[in-house]
Parts: sequence; structure tokens; C-alpha cells
Amino acid sequence: MAKKKSKKKIKAKVRLNIPAGKATPAPPVGPALGQHGVPLMDFCKQFNAKTAKMGNDLIPVILTVYQDRSFDFITKTPVTSSLILKKLGVKKGSGVPNKEKIGKLSRKDLEEIAEIKMPDLNTEDMDKAVKIIAGTAESMGVECEA
Repeated sequence: MAKKKSKKKIKAKVRLNIPAGKATPAPPVGPALGQHGVPLMDFCKQFNAKTAKMGNDLIPVILTVYQDRSFDFITKTPVTSSLILKKLGVKKGSGVPNKEKIGKLSRKDLEEIAEIKMPDLNTEDMDKAVKIIAGTAESMGVECEA
């Protein structure tokens, strides 16, 4: 007879966006994880070690907290809007995206961003991925050559 796997009971799932390699117990990480009893320094050390080589990108994290206060986490690809801003070399998107434009992305630029984001997108088709990225860019006030 096969042994049954013992499953840990999940207490919470927490989603955060944290700059790569820069997690600290200060807000927003501390309050979000502290309320679930997560050992903050353990999480920060593990996250920083895993993301140290990712530059200054904003990294989405899905953290699963278990009843026994243990945890595990998954890091995703950098946030699309931060990749677009980085490509354009600007600080933030337009306040009025339909009137004020902050820059222009070529098809090649859109494809480069789509390639980075491909593991987290719900398509394998480059044309569709470019459309997804272009949609985000346009909502930020960026002109796109699709």
C-alpha cells in the first residue's frame, strides 16, 4: 500500500511586487508578511539571493504561507510596466495617456519585452504577446509600432 503524502495546511497566499535583490523587513514586505507570522529575515535573505542578478526590476512574488509558519515562494518575470519604462528611460507613465505621450516603442522593442515576459503570458505566439505588451504600453501613454 502506497504511503500518503502529508500536505501542509496553507494559511495564506500573499502577492507582492518587490525590487530585485532589495527585500527588507520594512514596508511593504514587513507588514504584509508579519501578519501571517512569516520569519521576515528568512524570506528577505532567500528572495534577495534568488533575485540578486535581476537588476533593479520590480519582481512579482507569490508567497504561500503554511500553518506551521513555514513558507515557499515563486518569483515571476519583471512587471511589464517597469520593463516599458526602463526601455524608454523615463520615471513614470503619462497621467493622461490618450493625450500626453511619453515615448514610442518600435516593433523590435515590443518583441524584446515580450520575450522576457513570455513565461508569464498566456500565449506562445509572438504576435499575440506583442499585442499584450503594446496594450499595456498604450495605457501608459506610449505610442507603439505594432
